[in-house]
Amino acid sequence: MQLARRITSGVLDNDYVSGHTLGHGILMRSCLLLLFGCVLASLVHAADVRDVRLWRAPDHTRVVFDLSGPAAHNLMVLKNPSRIVVDIQNVSLKASIENLELKGTPIKRIRSAVREASDLRVVLDVEQLVDPRSFALKANQQAGDRLVIDLYDKTGKPGRPAVRKSIDQAGRRNIVIAIDAGHGGEDPGALGPGRIREKVVVLNIAKELNSLITKDAGFTPKLVRTGDYYISLKGRRDKARAMQADLFVSIHADAFKRKEARGASVYALSQRGATSTAARFLAQRENAADLVGGVSLDDKEDVLAGVLADLSMTSTLDTSLSLGGVVLKQLDRIARLHKNKVEQAGFAVLKSPDIPSILVETGFISNPTEARLLNTRSYQKKIAKVLHRGVRQWFLEHPPSGTMVAWQKQEGGRQYTISRGDTLSGIAQRFNTTVSDLQALNSISGSKIRVGQTLIIPTSTPST
Repeated sequence: MQLARRITSGVLDNDYVSGHTLGHGILMRSCLLLLFGCVLASLVHAADVRDVRLWRAPDHTRVVFDLSGPAAHNLMVLKNPSRIVVDIQNVSLKASIENLELKGTPIKRIRSAVREASDLRVVLDVEQLVDPRSFALKANQQAGDRLVIDLYDKTGKPGRPAVRKSIDQAGRRNIVIAIDAGHGGEDPGALGPGRIREKVVVLNIAKELNSLITKDAGFTPKLVRTGDYYISLKGRRDKARAMQADLFVSIHADAFKRKEARGASVYALSQRGATSTAARFLAQRENAADLVGGVSLDDKEDVLAGVLADLSMTSTLDTSLSLGGVVLKQLDRIARLHKNKVEQAGFAVLKSPDIPSILVETGFISNPTEARLLNTRSYQKKIAKVLHRGVRQWFLEHPPSGTMVAWQKQEGGRQYTISRGDTLSGIAQRFNTTVSDLQALNSISGSKIRVGQTLIIPTSTPST
């Protein structure tokens, strides 16, 4: 027992050992060496890198190390040649890095080596300047421990753009719809039967919606996420502001522990969430310039700034609820509704004080019946069509001032959907107008038009 206590405390007294028989001493020393060897082995193999994955986004490249446990790391930027060095402590590489797809990324080669017997050194040789950022993600229900390395393009570094739309804008701009496909990349979202992934389903719906709105005169759709990569919730809001969007539509597929749960839903932000968001925006001074519809808050007192932000959020929320109600009615035509009214919750992705925002849950991907539907292109197109119809209907009735749709409504013009065999000259002749007027009003540079495209037909010659 005395020897055990000394071993446990990390101390082994030579006098104590020498007081025993030689055989007993050799045995004890062997046990001690074995114990130390086990401890050392556990330290050396504290965690393994089980997989290495790489994602390319429009403005950055993400490298993900899937770990069997948590691990500390250090990141260094070295020059001549340019490279990013990542040292991961007490980790062994059990995955292959040779077959990673590096095309289209700033990385030209990835190397690895053992450092100081127990650490892993990974070197990313880069061929252009990047802004590296690294962070660890703790294990959760969907994924284990991960180390994430983000390499932001120097020319595409995220910023905090301001929305500069004003109510007295003289131009006839298009209405901008920011279409956000939820999740992506590292975040698959909900998983349905047969490993149907929410991130894939909603991106397909978003692309279909984008295609439909592209055909509408006076509207410009913009995808927040164009591929399979992750964007933070705040990053999605920032992108919508950079697009100077008139509406932010976030598309998702719901999930619940009970498979019986089903139905589509539309959400807007709750008042409680709006208040805390305004305070957070102002406290951190993020997006302070033109935070409220182009009004700079830099020289205002925080109390006044908070009032302005709350007024803007109140107006934005009213629009979100009204528009969400129109979209929900359209969804009711093809899908069972989970709730018959627009619901409200503190979704972080909806917390923009100056952009009307809705979140659409297209159905429960955890429900086998709805999952099968959501996984088909035909149903994805149906969802996109009703979303398009709802958004378009609301904006035709409530067009933002300064837009072509607002001008067209004021002038009493009408819209025409192009059919097979139509030409610009034929349409101009039919509605007693000119090809040049049609081109100017619909932002058409040539004579090419598409079946299904919607044109605004002028009732009088647009002023220049």
